Amino acid sequence: MRGLIPSLALFMLLSAPSSAPGAQSTVRAVMHSDLKVLDPIWTPATITRLHAYMIYDTLFAMDEHREIKPQMVERYEVSADKLTYTFTLRDGLVWHDGEPVTSQDCVASLKRWSARDVTVFSGLIDGYQIIDSRTFSLRLKEPTGLVLSALGKSAGIVPFMMPKRVAETDPNKQISEFVGSGPFIFRKDEWRPGEMVVYVKFDKYRPRSEPASGFAGGKVVRVERVEWRAINDHQQAINALLADEIDIVEQPPHDLYPLLNKDPGIHLHKLNQLGSQYLFRPNWLVRPFDHPLVRKALWYAFNQEDFLNAATGDSAYYMACKAYFICGTPFSSQEGTEELLTSNFVKARALLKEAQYDGTPIVLLHSTDLNVLANLAPVARQLLERAGFKVDLQSMDWQTLVTRRTKKDAPQLGGWQGFLTSTFGAELLDPAISSWLTSNCDKALPGWPCDAQLEALRLQFARQLDPIKQQAVAREVQVRARQVTPYVPLGQWYSLVAARSNIAGFLTTPTIVFWNIEKS
Repeated sequence: MRGLIPSLALFMLLSAPSSAPGAQSTVRAVMHSDLKVLDPIWTPATITRLHAYMIYDTLFAMDEHREIKPQMVERYEVSADKLTYTFTLRDGLVWHDGEPVTSQDCVASLKRWSARDVTVFSGLIDGYQIIDSRTFSLRLKEPTGLVLSALGKSAGIVPFMMPKRVAETDPNKQISEFVGSGPFIFRKDEWRPGEMVVYVKFDKYRPRSEPASGFAGGKVVRVERVEWRAINDHQQAINALLADEIDIVEQPPHDLYPLLNKDPGIHLHKLNQLGSQYLFRPNWLVRPFDHPLVRKALWYAFNQEDFLNAATGDSAYYMACKAYFICGTPFSSQEGTEELLTSNFVKARALLKEAQYDGTPIVLLHSTDLNVLANLAPVARQLLERAGFKVDLQSMDWQTLVTRRTKKDAPQLGGWQGFLTSTFGAELLDPAISSWLTSNCDKALPGWPCDAQLEALRLQFARQLDPIKQQAVAREVQVRARQVTPYVPLGQWYSLVAARSNIAGFLTTPTIVFWNIEKS
């Protein structure tokens, strides 16, 4: 069994003195990753987005039934021609520095967000008009049903509202000031990367009157302080939870679920009902994945079961699904996938031969510190090598990988050819909002797929208002994606949050949120 005695460093972290409020008003959590990048418009990394939900707010939000509801917005109107949306902010919204939230702030935030957002919607924006301090309008180039879903999405690059002075930061540079209007204040003076992140309740936050539901409704904060403790050793994190030294482990390893279930002081919570999807991302800019046949070979080299079993080890928490959109949702389709993802190495080798693959090594980035990702790259290497690829596996922590994957350099100069990651089901509901499907070249997420036909189909989906016709377009999108391979889906998986039994108020969300949580 793994070691049961926490290290000296862990002991010092858990027992370090602080000026924090009493134990019942402080929630201590171990998150799936340490927080190093603070700008949610600069990266779609999950831990950065979780940080953003703590301190920022959004104009709209998705509830637990996947319906979009007003959040910072009090009311909105749509013009008869469906081209102009006019929004009025709720009264009394203020930033953490005490200044009021204004239309100017929101418009500046939307401009910076749309410059980085890779979904179809951003290309449909024609402009904005500020009407008064609480009212502004957004004008479209053409009608679309995507406005509210884009402004209220909970995955990818989320449109968080920031003060105008912050939002005017160059979209390609990270912000350096972290003032929001959300339910918590980020205590930058107490932030110690690799050790702890601290948030405190924002007393002037005005929750909506509706009950909390998903990311929507009233964000009522029921504790004074939240501490994210960085404990990289998963067994040590579980030991600390069992010893009541921390309150929550966001993503405990699947193989430790039985141990946690045996302890009456621990409860396991399934928050993300849609689950998540593993994926392999090839880099279209460099050899050999600049060749479509080499990318096609991936569909025959891989099989989903090997990845899912290595990552979770328990079939109760995964499901093979060859669709690009979450199986069981309206736009999901596995049509034409019977021969794909079957580890047909003969077929894969034939495709590599046809593409005249010259043995260029695949620099495969390997995240070692996230338990749900750590076993994926070794499986990929084994399958790729059996298919005839040469692989250079390079190991690093997740935050280093997140930074390195943005590099467009040649692999020998610090670039890369492939990596594996996971994305939430909430981002995999339709062609328009799926960031990893975006194939608009330099504007796409790292990997930079570039296919005009796929982008045209996604735009066609955005223009289509008939749900039946949308389904037909969504099927075409998935067929085209399998032909050009922006990424390879590697199956769906599910995880649980572990918490002390005195922690209550968890919401049904793709990722954990800390409003509504209370500690008795």
